[in-house]
Amino acid sequence: MDDLAITYLFLFILIMLVILGMIFLFITFNNRKNQLLQQQLEDQLAAQKKQYESELNALRSQLNPHFVHNSLNAIQYYIQRNEVEISEDYLTKFSKLMRLFFDYSRTKTITLKEEIAFIKKYLEIEKLRFEDKISYHINIDKSLDTTDLNIPTMMIQPMLENAVNHGIFHKTSSGTIEVDFKKTELDNQYQIIIKDDGIGINKTKKHNKKTTGTATAHSSAVIAERLDILNDSGEWSISYSIKDRSDIGNGTGTIVQLTIQNLSDS
Repeated sequence: MDDLAITYLFLFILIMLVILGMIFLFITFNNRKNQLLQQQLEDQLAAQKKQYESELNALRSQLNPHFVHNSLNAIQYYIQRNEVEISEDYLTKFSKLMRLFFDYSRTKTITLKEEIAFIKKYLEIEKLRFEDKISYHINIDKSLDTTDLNIPTMMIQPMLENAVNHGIFHKTSSGTIEVDFKKTELDNQYQIIIKDDGIGINKTKKHNKKTTGTATAHSSAVIAERLDILNDSGEWSISYSIKDRSDIGNGTGTIVQLTIQNLSDS
């Protein structure tokens, strides 16, 4: 074999090695790309599953069976006492609340106006159930457009339920819940402040340690998990704080503050 033939053979082998190397790199790149896409898809599915589970847990925490059971018992109590007008009023308000609950549970967001109407009906029923041991005030900033602003479905009710059942319920005297809706300087952002004059979260925690009940801790965990999921979604920015009012020199009870911004509407 002459030198020219050897040179051509060497070049042919070199070209084939380059081609094989490129094919190998292409296959490796494609496999890696497919792995990354598969991992990304699995991560998205896992995140969606976690979100759905969180939303389901959040909805399950709304109007829990104890509330429904207690409401029906209260209606029966008024019927047995032959207080027909009160029992009819109670039953009407309860049925309206349940209808709203099932309507809103089908959607992820509602208007702030709808949420306010929902919590009013909830607090009206609690006021009837506790026979005026509870009073409430809902204050709405006049500059707040409640028909244009949105909120995750039934965000406030479980916080109010905590205030009722674990704050005011353990108080010997009557109690008050105050809910403030305030506009902030940023677009699509507002604050919700829930104040009660119950026993406060510090005493509630001590009370829970003495009993086997873990409803408050579970409810708070569900609320915190739901807020984390909403913040991770990129559609919402929600800050949340809960404090015992005695720790900040503001009487007794609990104060919850939410700052909510709908990023998808910004």
